[in-house]
Formats: sequence, C-alpha cells, structure tokens
Amino acid sequence: MSEHDHSNCKLLLGSLSEYVDGTLAAELCQALEEHARVCENCRIVVDTLEKTVFLVHEQAQQPVDLPEGLRSRLFHALEMDELLEK
Repeated sequence: MSEHDHSNCKLLLGSLSEYVDGTLAAELCQALEEHARVCENCRIVVDTLEKTVFLVHEQAQQPVDLPEGLRSRLFHALEMDELLEK
C-alpha cells in the first residue's frame, strides 16, 4: 500500500452520507472518488456504506412477517410499555 496524505480522510468521510444519498456537490463527489482511488481505508468505508444502503433498501421492499406479540414483548423488555397503543 502506498503512502499518502491522510489529512483529507476525515473531511471527505464527513461528507459520505451526502455522497451515498446523491446530494453531495459534484466537485466534492469527484474529490471523494479521487481520494478513495488512492486511499484503501476510505475506499473500504465507501464501498461498505454503499453496500449497506443497498441491502437496507432491498430488504425494506420485502414484507416481513413478525411473530405474534413481538412488538408488545419488545416494548415491555425495553420498559416502554407506556408507548404501546392502548
């Protein structure tokens, strides 16, 4: 792995959510992508976040059958019974 200046890592990774959401300014997107090409650690973080977001969106589109009474058991375990609909 080659040596490079890590001073931009924290700054660029601070913009990662906007990058993945597609709301980051084009020039900052380009800077982040260029940085990720030379910084293996940042590339891993970007790739992992992109994959995580993809999987969450994919799972959100599939219906989930929860066991009977799970919601009330969960709220009870968290001592949040008062938030259950009466």
